Amino acid sequence: DEVGRGCLAGPVVAAAAVLPQGWTYEGLTDSKQMSEEARNAAEHAIKVDADWAVGICSAAEIDRWNILRASLEAMNRAIKALGSTPDFLLVDGNQRLPIAACPQQTVIKGDGRSISIAAASVLAKVERDRIMAELDAQFPEFGWASNVGYPTGEHFDALTRLGPTPHHRKSFRLRVENTSQGSLF
Repeated sequence: DEVGRGCLAGPVVAAAAVLPQGWTYEGLTDSKQMSEEARNAAEHAIKVDADWAVGICSAAEIDRWNILRASLEAMNRAIKALGSTPDFLLVDGNQRLPIAACPQQTVIKGDGRSISIAAASVLAKVERDRIMAELDAQFPEFGWASNVGYPTGEHFDALTRLGPTPHHRKSFRLRVENTSQGSLF
């Protein structure tokens, strides 16, 4: 699973999780439906019990390729970083991974339908939120500790006042309504 596709700033982060047969975790579901505290607790349990890895594509890579290709590449990086080769992949969404060297099945809204995809979604979300909190320390005006790079009023206001950082996705070419500045990027 991946997180950060709809953001204006920061990387897209994907994770892969190979869980032990019969593994369960109470309350594990789509990471967006879990509290931060629940995600952090689940992340710890997953990392203790699973073979897991994350893959990251930067804003520059997103700009170079496009968000879909960068998302798929982040997933491929996560799979390649696993300690073992999975026998079978469940891929969240409707896009097969073009480079994966094992059988796979796409699962639309998989983070709510598969415990393995839900585990990967938690790992990806927690990792990306940490990255954005670190970037917030460098660029506090953008509010990334709370909005994690998504388009919010605070984020747009900072973009209008300060312009983009190196961590903004220039290929998203946002326009500011009712300002003389026009394009933000």
